Amino acid sequence: MQKIYNLWLAVAAFTLMLFSNLSLAIDNPDAPDLVAQFETREKPFIIAIEKQNNTTSDYSVAFANYLKFLDKELNTIYKTLRAKLPEEKQKQLKASQLSWIKYRDLELSFIDNTWTNKDFGTASAISRGQYKAGVVRNRVIQLMHYTKAF
Repeated sequence: MQKIYNLWLAVAAFTLMLFSNLSLAIDNPDAPDLVAQFETREKPFIIAIEKQNNTTSDYSVAFANYLKFLDKELNTIYKTLRAKLPEEKQKQLKASQLSWIKYRDLELSFIDNTWTNKDFGTASAISRGQYKAGVVRNRVIQLMHYTKAF
């Protein structure tokens, strides 16, 4: 019973995380809705993660696939934004992205070393996947909002 409750709680937390990226910035109303398009592309990955019959191994594979998808999205939106910026802003973006990558790497290491099977059992795979995906997903959406402004 506790395992089912923990699983339900993890799925609920992940779902909330997905919708926590609301932005109050003023965007170009004529620009395409990059976030909505992204959410459509990510949907199959979310469905794979939320399958009720997933085993721990299934969750690990589903989150690994989702992280690969997020990494591709991150690289694509970074290049798109960079191309829209004047040279000086490109340099600032590059510096920002390099700093964010350092943060990401440290954060992912922290997640791996904190949510271990020893300390959190089989739910640790779900927690690690959710937290890692959240770090990268938030950056993707942040860059999409920046891109929409140009």
